[in-house]
Amino acid sequence: MTKTFKAVIWDFGGVFTTSPFDAFARYEVREGLPKDFIRTVNAHNPLTNAWALLEQSKVSAEEFDGLFREEARALGHDVPGKDILALLSGEVRPAVVEALKVCKRHGKVGCITNNAPVGKGASMTNDSKKAEQLAEIFAQFDHLIESSKIGIRKPDPRIYALMCEALDVEPADCVYLDDLGINLKPAAQMGMTTIKVLNEDQLLADLKAATGYEVV
Repeated sequence: MTKTFKAVIWDFGGVFTTSPFDAFARYEVREGLPKDFIRTVNAHNPLTNAWALLEQSKVSAEEFDGLFREEARALGHDVPGKDILALLSGEVRPAVVEALKVCKRHGKVGCITNNAPVGKGASMTNDSKKAEQLAEIFAQFDHLIESSKIGIRKPDPRIYALMCEALDVEPADCVYLDDLGINLKPAAQMGMTTIKVLNEDQLLADLKAATGYEVV
């Protein structure tokens, strides 16, 4: 028998859209960079590096461009930060959007996204048509938390607590989905049921198994 949940809380990039890691990999091949180089740069000093500062709106996109480039050079390769920002917006996964609608019929839905003050709206895309499409998804959440607007980013436990407070639910009554294990850990420690998103089919299967909702 599946547990009855009051809320399903979602990450956005890499969950509702294809992972930016795929775009990173294509860029690395095109530019002759080592495999996973961009992720390696982002993993150095993860709480204080250029990426962390951008997602808390502590630096501008222009400042990020130079800071990321310095960090990349320190690891042996010249990569402008502006190139990375252009890779962030993936393609929408329609089946996941439909799953969101199913979850909303059963309870509350929230979104916690680590994003940056770049592009058009929360999705960080510069494509007006895509921004409009993604804005329609964001509008379906009962509550949306953007790291760039509140100055706190995952995996800071406070951001999950803020979502629970906004939805008026206890962590134990929530499912949380994210494509990064580091962001799932605090949610699990608070008592949430967590799902690590690897791909669309796995997401839907695990969500159905956890909730019993007919999402596939």
